[in-house]
Amino acid sequence: MTGGELTLGALLARLEEREREIAAQAEGARERIAELTALLVGFDTAAEEIRITRKTLLELPDPPLPVRLAAKLPDHPAYQQIMAVFAAADAPLRARAVCEALDLEIAPSNINNVRLKLKRLAERGILAETEQGLFTLPRP
Repeated sequence: MTGGELTLGALLARLEEREREIAAQAEGARERIAELTALLVGFDTAAEEIRITRKTLLELPDPPLPVRLAAKLPDHPAYQQIMAVFAAADAPLRARAVCEALDLEIAPSNINNVRLKLKRLAERGILAETEQGLFTLPRP
């Protein structure tokens, strides 16, 4: 035998070493497969719980619509006039626009009085204040 040749014992030792390396890699792969399998089972369980929750929610009866008591409009004729303006309006209105529709003088006192009435109607649910100072009839 020459110096570059392996003896049968050395060859068998290298094969044994390689076999141990492959076995260790296989064991690592098995452990990783076990981890991934557990992770997959967790995902499947979570998905099934979501399906059950969705099914349960879809089977629930619709809640009854809240009964809204009709708010009583104040007796003062100004409120009926204001409501007539909103019945004819096709967009939300500010106090100044209501004054113009009622042919009131555009004066700070008139605008403030109308604004107070609009706020009162909004508090009672007769009107809705969609944004600061902008009023409209509430949607059913």
